[in-house]
Formats: sequence, structure tokens, C-alpha cells
Amino acid sequence: MSEVRLGTALREAQRQIEPLDARVLLCHVTGRSAAYLIAHSEVALGAAQHAKYAGLVRRRAAGEPVAYLTGEREFYGRTFNVTPSVLIPRPETELLVELALEHVPRDAPARVLELGTGSGCVALTIVSERSHVEVVACDQSLAALQVAASNARTLGAERVRFIHSDWFASLDGERFAMVISNPPYVADLDPHLLEGALRFEPQSALVAGVDGLDCIRAIVAGAGDHLVPGGWLMLEHGHDQAAAVGLLMEAHGYDEVFSAPDLAGIARVSGGRLTMPAGDR
Repeated sequence: MSEVRLGTALREAQRQIEPLDARVLLCHVTGRSAAYLIAHSEVALGAAQHAKYAGLVRRRAAGEPVAYLTGEREFYGRTFNVTPSVLIPRPETELLVELALEHVPRDAPARVLELGTGSGCVALTIVSERSHVEVVACDQSLAALQVAASNARTLGAERVRFIHSDWFASLDGERFAMVISNPPYVADLDPHLLEGALRFEPQSALVAGVDGLDCIRAIVAGAGDHLVPGGWLMLEHGHDQAAAVGLLMEAHGYDEVFSAPDLAGIARVSGGRLTMPAGDR
């Protein structure tokens, strides 16, 4: 087999997939930086590396997400391992983290519950940013919990407890200053499920009934039994669900209900404060 140089391999790949994706995948295969690829374009790519790279390019051309091909994704300035068992962390979810950080104490102890932790990116970011906060992170998927636990070990995060639980099922009697979640919120027949990265992501972490609100309804209905007085509920949701989520929160006794826009100006996260304990409402 004739020798293939880095620059040649990259140019060939860029005719099949987006240039940035081609560069990211070549960096992944070679273990080199983008700057190295530019400065050393005449360096030969080994036969095994070339074969691996070509395979990744074919998979990317077929639509498989780059994060699953490389096994990692950056979130809030940290790198998280990801597998097809978990959703790929998205920039929009950083808004959920930012709002959570605004509403938990900066210097006082507090407990936070994350429902549907997936890769653990939200829970692990919160404990990394707030030294006095402890997080209980739940997921009904054992495979997802394994990914999250692996990320916790990589980051050296010690104030996260991972629990196998279907929403609140394994949390009897536990209360928190905040319940936070990026739950499934896509409608069953949403055509986007057949497009792009969503085709490869776990459907159980995406789909939530006819209107996409089944999981959000369950969380809003159950969160009051696990919040301390004055505790906050924060939820990421779909681009057209803010009004419905706000009404659900108000119907379950939440005050100070709000929705916040992401960088695209889309109402992406809603929250509310429960000033009265569930048993007293």
C-alpha cells in the first residue's frame, strides 16, 4: 500500500465530510493537535491509522455523530466521555447549569438532585463549580450510570452519588435544595428523530409521549415531595414547551416561575420555587 501523507488524507476526507469534522477525526486518530497537522502535512500516516481514519470518515459521512466516533465531548470547559448509551452533551444544556449555579449557595452546603444524569455532565459540572454542593444523580439506565461514574473518576469528583432510579422511585424520604433535569421532551412522532444525530442517540433519553411532556409532568408532580421549603425545580425543555411547563409548575404550587432563553433566543429552561412543603399545600 502506498504511503499517505497527513495533508492528503485530510483533503480526501474533507471531500466527504465537513472540514472541521475531518480535522477533529484526524486529530483523534493521530493523537496530534490541529496545529501539528497544519505544520506537518507531509508526515506519513501509518497504514493502520489511515485505515482507522477512513473508517471513521465513512461513519461520519453516514451521519454518525463525531462525539460517538471520538468517544468524548466538551461541556462547560471540561471533556466528558460519551458512548451511544448517553445523549451527547449540547451547548444549550450549559444554560441549565448556569441557572442552577445561580440558585444554589456559593459558600453554604446544599444538596442537589439531578434526574436522568446520562453522561453526568450536569451533575459533575455543578460539583466542580461549587465546593459546598453535593449532588445525587439518578438514571434508569445502568449503562448510562457506568459512563457517568467513569467521568466522575476521570474528573476526581467525590461529591456525587449515582443511583439507579426511575425518576424518584429510589429516593424515598430524601430532600434537596434543588431538583434539576434535562429529561426526554421530544414527541413520539417528531420527524427530527429520523434526522441527524438523533438517529444514533438513545431513544429512551429523547422521547416522552404524544406531546413530549410525559416525563416533565412526572417530574413536576413528584419533585415537591423531595424539595426543602424554598427549593428550586429547574428543567430543560423543547423550543415550544416553555408555556406548558410554566403552567404545570404553577398548578403544582411553584412560585417565581420563569423561563430563560438560550444563545439562540429560544426559551430553553424553566424553573420555579416551592415555598411551601408538599404536605402543607
